[in-house]
Amino acid sequence: MNKVIPMFQLATVALLASVLAACTHTPTTKQAAAKSITDSTITVDKLMADIKILSDDSFGGRAPGTEGGRMTMDFIEGKYRAAGLKPMFGNSYRQEVSMVSITANPKTVTATLRQGQHAKSLKYGPEIMLGTSQIVDNVSVLNSQIVFAGYGIVAPEYEWDDYMGLDVKGKTIMVLVNDPGFASQDPYLFNGNAMTYYGRWTYKYEEAARQGATGMIIVHETAPASYPWKVVESSWSGPQLVLDSENGNMDRLAFESWVTKDVAIEMIKSSGYDFETLKLEALSNDFEAIPLNWKISIQLQNSLEKSSSYNIGGIIPGSSKPDELFFYTGHWDHLGTDASITDGSDNIYNGAVDNASGIAALIALANNFSQLEKAPARSIGFLAVTAEESGLLGSGFYAANPAFALNKTVGGVNMDALSVYGPTDDVVVVGYGSSSLEDQLKIAAKAQNRTVEPEPTPEKGFFYRSDHFNFAKKGVPVLYAKGGVKHREKGEQWMRDINAYHIANRYHAPSDEINSDWDLRGMVEDLQLFFDIGLHFANSSETPYWYEGNEFKAIRDASLAQ
Repeated sequence: MNKVIPMFQLATVALLASVLAACTHTPTTKQAAAKSITDSTITVDKLMADIKILSDDSFGGRAPGTEGGRMTMDFIEGKYRAAGLKPMFGNSYRQEVSMVSITANPKTVTATLRQGQHAKSLKYGPEIMLGTSQIVDNVSVLNSQIVFAGYGIVAPEYEWDDYMGLDVKGKTIMVLVNDPGFASQDPYLFNGNAMTYYGRWTYKYEEAARQGATGMIIVHETAPASYPWKVVESSWSGPQLVLDSENGNMDRLAFESWVTKDVAIEMIKSSGYDFETLKLEALSNDFEAIPLNWKISIQLQNSLEKSSSYNIGGIIPGSSKPDELFFYTGHWDHLGTDASITDGSDNIYNGAVDNASGIAALIALANNFSQLEKAPARSIGFLAVTAEESGLLGSGFYAANPAFALNKTVGGVNMDALSVYGPTDDVVVVGYGSSSLEDQLKIAAKAQNRTVEPEPTPEKGFFYRSDHFNFAKKGVPVLYAKGGVKHREKGEQWMRDINAYHIANRYHAPSDEINSDWDLRGMVEDLQLFFDIGLHFANSSETPYWYEGNEFKAIRDASLAQ
């Protein structure tokens, strides 16, 4: 894909950084001790410098298992050492995460639909994207019956079961993306406009595997998916990382795939149904799955490469309660380089916003805390996790193998794709209304004359798409917040427009680079908030808690009771 805005040359970036630094906004009210530290270590210049390095072409898009990945890990560890952080994992800053890279050879991928004597080949890329999480050299599925199963959800708390009475052994399940709440906009159906975990594609594949299906086809639509088809193409092509396992992930589906809406419409129409009518019928909890008049055959050959990547963690040991931890996290990886693009166009997914911004923030906060005259009572951790783009693998591994007991991990802040478009009067919380971390955020935001508000697009399911979710599933409250949409100088509509432009043209694209419309002043303000929150809980006996009614509260209560 061609870049929308060319990347600055080095001199231009340096000039931009200095200009932005000159107009940095400093909040008028903060804790005095925190203010003097923050103002000296969290600046536009320093953040821009680290983002520039991490998103440079020489890092090749920071894919785990590559030279660029190694350079990234060395860079972060070097910054931790320079800040005086102690290793998080015994005598090491690194936690090994064993993974397998599965790369489907595009030339071997075939997806053939058959309806009686009629056969149709789907084009890999424009019409279908597929792969497998099984650690196998070859995938061969022959004439698997396709069954349309609505949203592919089993949710007892909503009295919902799209698999009721359905024998899926040997079959391929076709499902809609997102969940019935979004499709209906009914606030009493699932979570209304806000996506639930049942709407995530990861859940749908997991549930189909639990049901015993052979494969799954998710029908892509831009609005409920929250991203265009080209994001599916870029994310699913090239090496796909999975955690290594003793059974080779043979409990997963033989193949996992997406098709375009146009393909789905044609398949359903030729089976005697109307796509839009089926979508409406699937909004009922008594919807019954419908066998389509199609069978699918899949062939692909994989190259497998076992590798180890690493989570990079450093700590400032607590002065009086060193076994208790408040932590900051962000993922260091991105999508790497697409070697299949050979026409001379940009093939490096630099990931400047996603997530060089979060790692630069992590480094800035580490430097901030390291300059305190006395270490906080509780330990402060800084965790840069790997393989987020491959399905939150690094954070999932850490949550299963934590350096600090999870019932002693009091809470944290996740930083992923921070705002780079200027100062805002609001701070948005992804998954608003979840935990008491938001109460402390409101106190810190008030000191900056800012308000805390829900994320503007809960339907996109961002709460389930970043690393804090793996901690939430274990009961640990983690705040995921960032600058909002009420731009202090250019107004709300401008900010909404630039965010929409970013999603459409830069998100998971080679054009996610430092651009002329960047303004890191807002990022500086956000990090000042995150610092204040961490400092409060690190020096407090207070433990963040999930609000009553939250789905993770029972997990946390059981953990703390141990």
